Amino acid sequence: MTPARPPLEASALRALLLAPAGPLARLDVVAATASTNADVVAGLRSEPGAWPHASLLVADHQTQGRGRTGRIWETPARAALTCTFVARPRSGPGTFGWLPLLAGLGTVHALRATTGVRAVLKWPNDVLVELGPDADVVEGWGTARKVAGILAEVVPDAGPGPAVAVGIGVNVHQGADELPVPWATSLALAGARDTERATVLVALVDALHDLASRWADGGGDAVGTGLADEVAAVCTTLGGEVSVALPDGSTLRGTARRLAADGALVVADDAGAEHVVHAGDVRNVRA
Repeated sequence: MTPARPPLEASALRALLLAPAGPLARLDVVAATASTNADVVAGLRSEPGAWPHASLLVADHQTQGRGRTGRIWETPARAALTCTFVARPRSGPGTFGWLPLLAGLGTVHALRATTGVRAVLKWPNDVLVELGPDADVVEGWGTARKVAGILAEVVPDAGPGPAVAVGIGVNVHQGADELPVPWATSLALAGARDTERATVLVALVDALHDLASRWADGGGDAVGTGLADEVAAVCTTLGGEVSVALPDGSTLRGTARRLAADGALVVADDAGAEHVVHAGDVRNVRA
């Protein structure tokens, strides 16, 4: 029998998270929508003043969630945490590549703190749970499974200045038959000690606020603030043999050596030549 999946209590969340008690400038909780990212992007374009920095839209049910390269996915009602944050960075667009990585780092921190799962980051925008040596091996993923995804969309015409809609979706309550792909999991399936979506959301807001404040105080310099090292410390892509499907249709194989100053992935091919990857689907290559 499917366990109870109660809706989020908007009034309780606002009391905790809205200023002056919390870090958010705006918090909307809706019963259902096609895509929180699409709604926020539309709002930023039509009424930018209504969506200040640290705004957040949360949906109890997202019916057409959007991923990278136009992928569409759906989650059962109240089974996942689906939300989009508004960031208005004061640093230039050249620093925006760090936003999905910092969102991933914040998600890792929040999940580790509240649920106890072994959350890690996969470049550039996936959060995985490492299930350990007893788990089945899935090609390209090993014994890790995707538990959360991130989609950052820049809105240049959201004056004054650009804004970024940072969408985060976390699988929370789904059973095995409710997951779309073999390399996905949920917090419940991964043995989380706490699967209250509100608890995860509060921890996520707190973690992202801390990271965003440090990043902004450092002028968007992820390296100088030490945030780049923190991202690298939880990014299991680094140091591994990878296959990267590039946007032009080609495939790059090699070793993921490090993160570049702008958050790109530096991959060394078999000849030792380094390639800077700003976008692409990364898969682990098992020896």
